[in-house]
Amino acid sequence: MTVGRPKYLSYGRQFLDDNDIQAVVDVLRGDWLTTGPTVQLFENKLRDVVNSNYVTSCSSGTAALHMAYMALGLGQGDRVIVPAISFIATANGAEFCGADVFFTDVDPDSGMMRARDVLKLINDLTPEEVNSVVAITMVNLAGEVAEIEAISVIARQYDWKIIIDSCHALGTSYQDSKGVKRSVGDCSFAHMEVFSFHPVKTIAMGEGGAVTTNDKALYEKLCLLRNHGMERDPDKWVSKSGTPPPWYYEMQLLGYNYRQSDIHSALGVSQLNKLPSFMETRQRLMAKYDELLAGLSDYIKPISTTDGCSATRHLYVVLIDFEAIGMSRINFVAALAACNVGTQVHYIPINAHPYYLEKYGELNRPGAEQYYARALSLPLHVSMSEDDVIYVVDQISNILKGL
Repeated sequence: MTVGRPKYLSYGRQFLDDNDIQAVVDVLRGDWLTTGPTVQLFENKLRDVVNSNYVTSCSSGTAALHMAYMALGLGQGDRVIVPAISFIATANGAEFCGADVFFTDVDPDSGMMRARDVLKLINDLTPEEVNSVVAITMVNLAGEVAEIEAISVIARQYDWKIIIDSCHALGTSYQDSKGVKRSVGDCSFAHMEVFSFHPVKTIAMGEGGAVTTNDKALYEKLCLLRNHGMERDPDKWVSKSGTPPPWYYEMQLLGYNYRQSDIHSALGVSQLNKLPSFMETRQRLMAKYDELLAGLSDYIKPISTTDGCSATRHLYVVLIDFEAIGMSRINFVAALAACNVGTQVHYIPINAHPYYLEKYGELNRPGAEQYYARALSLPLHVSMSEDDVIYVVDQISNILKGL
């Protein structure tokens, strides 16, 4: 099974071709650089891909999360439920609004929030704390799908708003409890879903994000929030006195400069055109990893998958029993790096970061701790070949044989 030593394989990276470069050049030679027609073109194309009613693009996935929380009107005294395993922005967006967060535990084998984790958290909270919850944010980690339908049932019982952080899951689809095929981003079980287009994600825009929704009022608020809270549509102005001057606009709420540019959007449109081939490549590489790692299952296994989910993996995360193999994760990572194989850990539990430790104290989240102790992301991106996957697994096997 051995193949030649490749150049360095990072855990993730963008794939760009001449069409991507030309799309950006065309915008640079045009009249619009900031928020112009290409932004709208990107939003329309993404809307069709995910099958939502509305899309608001923005400058990053973090900005998208912040906008989604702001659109709900979060403030001091409000709480948002988030999983302990995710990128810090999932929780930070709520904190930016002055709200606080409750961290649920997660499945130790998938890293994702489950309905049982939400119910346990509710049981551990006081009635006053439960009543302070305004929203719950689920995370479709690594491109898989969380128990979004079951959790949405709980959320509706408590009248919580539902946000799904799908920054990892563009292109993923799944079957709901009635057997209906759903696209991640279609907001079938959420008020809003959030995406990121960072270079290591499924498509790359340099930096970029988006919020999808089926709620027109939320969409209109999101559009204001990304552009300083400014309203230029005369039909929506608060002031109705006289004929306004031609330069008039209104700042109707406190927004941010979270706009997306035509430059980034041109790259996004070009990348979305390649999304089907990106999906196929990622799924093929994932299947090859699954096949080859089956022989090492005593010590290493992929994260668990969701029934009925056709995942487009952003990350290929494996769980390694470092104690059983008698090697620390630090040394394991170093051994792979010496073979030109890059890895990363997704993620340190959010509640374990100094900011959250100081604010909320130490929390007992055993599922998150078990997941974090074993997790390692192996290289997965569309520039890779199956031979690259073979090489990565060969190096892992050699490390294990040498112990």
